[in-house]
Amino acid sequence: MIGHFAHHFRALVPRGLLGRSLLIILLPLLILQGIALQLFYGGHLDVISRRLAGGVAGEIGMVIEVMQRMPDPADRAWLFRESAWRLDLALAFEAGANLGETPDRAASLPLLPLEGDLAHAMGERVRRPFDADWQSDRRSVIIRVQLPDGVLHVEAPRKRLFTGTLYLFFIWLVGSSLLLFGVAALFMKNQVRAIRRLAGAAEAFGLGRDIGLMKPEGAAEVRQAASAFNRMQDRIRRFVGQRTDMLAGISHDLRTPLTRMRLALAMLPRAPEAEEDIAALVEDVEEMERMVASYLAFARGEAQEQTQPTDLSGIVRDVAQRARRDGAEVAVEAPEALMLPLRPDALRRCLANLLDNARKHARRIAVAVVEIPRGETAGAWAQVTVDDDGPGIPSAQREEAFRPFATLTAGGTGLGLAIARDIARAHGGDIVLEESPLGGLRARVRLPV
Repeated sequence: MIGHFAHHFRALVPRGLLGRSLLIILLPLLILQGIALQLFYGGHLDVISRRLAGGVAGEIGMVIEVMQRMPDPADRAWLFRESAWRLDLALAFEAGANLGETPDRAASLPLLPLEGDLAHAMGERVRRPFDADWQSDRRSVIIRVQLPDGVLHVEAPRKRLFTGTLYLFFIWLVGSSLLLFGVAALFMKNQVRAIRRLAGAAEAFGLGRDIGLMKPEGAAEVRQAASAFNRMQDRIRRFVGQRTDMLAGISHDLRTPLTRMRLALAMLPRAPEAEEDIAALVEDVEEMERMVASYLAFARGEAQEQTQPTDLSGIVRDVAQRARRDGAEVAVEAPEALMLPLRPDALRRCLANLLDNARKHARRIAVAVVEIPRGETAGAWAQVTVDDDGPGIPSAQREEAFRPFATLTAGGTGLGLAIARDIARAHGGDIVLEESPLGGLRARVRLPV
């Protein structure tokens, strides 16, 4: 039972920082104002209401007693005139009238607390059958009292029974609460906006976009986080730059001896008995050059390229056309155009690696591009699937295939899938391997729109 209640309570709590902060402010405020209103209304105002009702009931009782002692019509007329002037009570007497059946006030609930106070006071100070009409006149309460020879009609102004202090107090409570809540909402909105900007900058930086330095704003802790984020950006850029320079030097140092080896092999005398060995050495040198290029591409990535609006369908068709020139049978199903914020050269390399991997192990390849609309809990996605009819990869080894230098099949450097996933994740997406409808392997690439 407690767990069920806690689950419903968590469902009602706002998920965002702004909503939760305002709820933390609003709930104690409402509880405090409710307690203050109850103390005032249930204490001070209740006493005032009883005293006002008792005063009106006492005056009506006094008028009835005087009427009983002075039955002369002239005296009764004088009494009514004096009551209208001095007591602010409009009186009229209906001789021979009968009030009829009066409601059971003990069983019925009053519409207003004032009605209950007046009924109690009339019962104590008049002690005669009566009824009160609170609905007919907005300014007055019409009270009818049964007398032995008729019905006395009394029209008492509502201001005699009601104090406007409640309205003033209620307006003060509501006004002060709204003012405090508005100031808190404005303040918290500025703080949350700074946090959202920091989160957006971190997300954009993680996707490889050059966002520049953040301007620290908001509370001291948020400013401290923004300054730390700026320092982190600077350190990462410095690290990437140093790594790129180092890799450029390594590339030059490795390729220079490989080039000399290739030239030396080309200049060797071509004896028939050595031709096969020379061809094997040339093939080894070319393989080493490809491995060096793959290692450097994996380590360097595509961090220097900036994101720009790019047609994903156009990139897929271009990569598929290159695969066809290499002898692959590739079918493409894609919309006319699908614009996304992409790093085109990096994504082209990602898709080329997937198609090259499929081409090595399959005869038929099918590439499809679809757009997944925005859902309730996730944004819109673009999805590229690369299917083949090859032998596939067992489900237990599919995640292993993404590890650098993992070679589950003969040939290759084991970096194609690792580079492809690295590029997809740098765009904010991912790659997963699944079973293909063609009987082989499916690589599913998801990219945020």
